[in-house]
Amino acid sequence: MDADTDIRKLSIDTIRGLSMDAVQKANAGHPGTAMALAPLAYTLFKRFLHVNPADTEWPDRDRFILSSGHACVLQYSLLHLCGYDLELEDLKQFRQWGSRCPGHPERGHTPGIEVTTGPLGQGVANAVGMAIAERFLSDRFNRPGRELVDHHTYAICSDGDMMEGISQEAASIAGHFGLGKLVVCYDDNHITIDGTTSLSFDGENHTRRFEADGWHVQRVEDSEDLDALEAAIAAGRDETERPSFISIRSHIAYPAPHAIDTAKSHGAALGEDEVRATKEVMGFDPERTFWVDERVYEHMSLREQGASAQAAWQGRFDTWAETFPDMAEDWKRAWSGGLRDGWRESLPTFAAGESIATRSAGQKAMGAFAEFAPTMIGGAADLVESTKTIFEGGGEFSKVHAGRNIPFGIREHAMGAIVNGAAAHGGIVKPYGSTFLIFSDYMRGSVRLSALMGLPVVWVWTHDSVALGEDGPTHQPVEHYAALRAIPRLWVIRPADANETSIAWKVALEREDGPVALLLSRQNVETLDRSETAPADGLEQGGYVLWDSSTGDGAPELILIATGAEVGSTLAAAKAIAAEGPRVRVVSMPCMELFEAQSEQYREQVLPRVSTARLAVEPGASMSWWKWVGSDGDVLGLDRFGASAPGTTVLKELGFNTENIATRARALLDSRT
Repeated sequence: MDADTDIRKLSIDTIRGLSMDAVQKANAGHPGTAMALAPLAYTLFKRFLHVNPADTEWPDRDRFILSSGHACVLQYSLLHLCGYDLELEDLKQFRQWGSRCPGHPERGHTPGIEVTTGPLGQGVANAVGMAIAERFLSDRFNRPGRELVDHHTYAICSDGDMMEGISQEAASIAGHFGLGKLVVCYDDNHITIDGTTSLSFDGENHTRRFEADGWHVQRVEDSEDLDALEAAIAAGRDETERPSFISIRSHIAYPAPHAIDTAKSHGAALGEDEVRATKEVMGFDPERTFWVDERVYEHMSLREQGASAQAAWQGRFDTWAETFPDMAEDWKRAWSGGLRDGWRESLPTFAAGESIATRSAGQKAMGAFAEFAPTMIGGAADLVESTKTIFEGGGEFSKVHAGRNIPFGIREHAMGAIVNGAAAHGGIVKPYGSTFLIFSDYMRGSVRLSALMGLPVVWVWTHDSVALGEDGPTHQPVEHYAALRAIPRLWVIRPADANETSIAWKVALEREDGPVALLLSRQNVETLDRSETAPADGLEQGGYVLWDSSTGDGAPELILIATGAEVGSTLAAAKAIAAEGPRVRVVSMPCMELFEAQSEQYREQVLPRVSTARLAVEPGASMSWWKWVGSDGDVLGLDRFGASAPGTTVLKELGFNTENIATRARALLDSRT
């Protein structure tokens, strides 16, 4: 065995040893995949990955995603050995409270982790989003001989990733767009948690499926064949017209003498005896744990070559910036997540009485700020004419043109993960995805991960209530407001009218630490007369006193709280009741999350404790509202499915009109006497 072969084998076996030891110490984790994929991961990191471990934010680094996030101990071992800020002590704390090596990769938690993975299939779609971002940014900023954006996205996926529908959605669109800088390596180990893949996944030809989707496809029959792995990855990297898929036959838990090719080795520690036996097979001292030969550190470190590559890139950037100063300003803003100056002033205002759907008001807002956010991209799931989320003149993203408008097709789940990937890539300001609110169900996994990662993305969901009408209960959202509000760190905004919609977009564009969901109406909504009510920028507090019948010091006897299109009819009901004498207040609460984030003093000003007669009005599940109305209040909600009829008829029959709101409010007042 020559010196090069020796150090490669030692490095690969060190990855296996660290993976076994970390899982064994934690007595939890997934060692088998990490052991089997050590040669692939070694080859990818050592031979192909252009990164700088000292600067994980370098814009032109290659991106690596472990979609099979359960095998994260593999990635942690690689990050440690390659020189990232991840110590051996961190590996020893794998899966423990406060550890930098959690049970699945978490963006922002561990240096070198690009996205949070674990729910299978998500990472594959994230990788597609990153490849789209790379294509868009290279088209926008690169000039002949002055290339700033020129990197690849690599992903490793598993049988589970392949089985989840989201990966097929993502593969389809990646092939359609010809994303030539995307390379996905599939770990074909024939094992799932329940047993072998013969139970559920041997009925299809996986490689032929990807060929049909327009991918460049290769097969490596032995995951231990480093030359074959290197040749396949090189061929995938060199393919520029199509994304590349490399199917690699591996043996889970290799080279463990008894655990190899067993389902048990997928999700449980091997046991002390098997770990010792495996180390003996590898020629390691079975008594030593977390052992790394200094030669491995020297061989695997990417710090020197990464720093050199980034320095060369920085030189190109400096020359480019001098030549194209205006583009350089846009570049800096894009990578800091900002918009050009003047965007706030560009947002439209709407005249009192104007009847306009909030989805249409959203379209006008997007048209106004479009030029101030030149690297904002997104699209709809085949519903752009309905959701009205298009940048006019921005062009369509396709195989031949990197336009701003992405035609996602009817692929909601992948759309969500692709948007997340574009945001995680960087340089893409506020990427967005849109569809009908009812179909947020189809993308919930991606939406949840956008919140978990704190990604500054925007979800635009229209046709936001039973008022959409004739399509009926299959398309009418009911439980969706409450379900979305249950996701931590997701701001859900349902604006009352066109002016609140404009402010809602302002909030979405300003937020830096998480996603914002805009719930917009299909039907026209009368624009409130702000000379008679509070200004629409009260939305920035989440909830605000829209109208109060009394200007005196007395607390309101009745408070009506509403969101969205129902604010107008609630206001009309409040005025009718106030004319009868009671002190009545109307609170617009478009975003519960923002309201809850306000000071206790502010919340008390809006909803004074002494005012216990509170009625919330919203055509959705009532469970979100009891916190705000209290046990003495009432909720005019919708704890049933809708019906097929014209929207105005549905609202009337279900009680969401001025007359019924007033009736419910009077009954609440009467109960106090």
